[in-house]
Amino acid sequence: MPSTSIVIPCFNEADRLRPDPFRSFVHSHPDIRFVFVNDGSSDATLSKLEELVASAPDRMRIIDQQPHRGKAEAVRVGILSSFASEAEYVGYWDADLATPLNEIERMQRLLEERPACQIVLGARVALLGRRIERSALRHYLGRIFATSASLTLRLKVYDTQTGAKLFRNCDSTRSLFAEPFLTTWIFDVEILARFITHPSYIERPLGQSSEHDPIVELPLLEWVDRAGSKVKPIDFVISFFEMAKLYRYYFGRRKTR
Repeated sequence: MPSTSIVIPCFNEADRLRPDPFRSFVHSHPDIRFVFVNDGSSDATLSKLEELVASAPDRMRIIDQQPHRGKAEAVRVGILSSFASEAEYVGYWDADLATPLNEIERMQRLLEERPACQIVLGARVALLGRRIERSALRHYLGRIFATSASLTLRLKVYDTQTGAKLFRNCDSTRSLFAEPFLTTWIFDVEILARFITHPSYIERPLGQSSEHDPIVELPLLEWVDRAGSKVKPIDFVISFFEMAKLYRYYFGRRKTR
């Protein structure tokens, strides 16, 4: 399997970060490495990360981002660092492991099987035979947001906000992270906006469920809502203001041209 680098953004995750799954995973998956980005944490996150990385320094490393600059920038910094390495696939994952680490393998296989695919998005779809545990409030708010994102992007995307994504290391995906994001809460949507408005893909049909589609959503086998999430209901309200900002910048000016 080609080498993969996974970025884990961490802000005050000392109580939720579970080292054992990471230790176990790196020992059984020699092709995968982790980059932990400490985003100016004020608790014991950094010391906990240092202890974890010391157990496998050739497979895990830390970027200490000071001061706190937000998840979007933590992800961007980690992704750029990973792109600069020899990794063929680069992604990011939530530190609480709401999405289990073994889903990385499924995303790797999809990229291997579909050479045209450049982005794999994990999707929380509650189907029989899958374990998707999410509070009713967050589920319904999430569906409203997902519909808004789909309409804004004009793309049939089901779930933009899952913290489990994998990218092929190539020129078009590296360009998505070259500049800081305009948004904070919905930078995941902004990544897609940058991709579909890129000159190389602006005329290319997306969302056709084709083996030639450069973006593919992969229904997750498991996703469990972990206690202590920093996402609050008010953030969904803020996200709609950011959505309007995103639309004006990426699609409004394109319409003008």
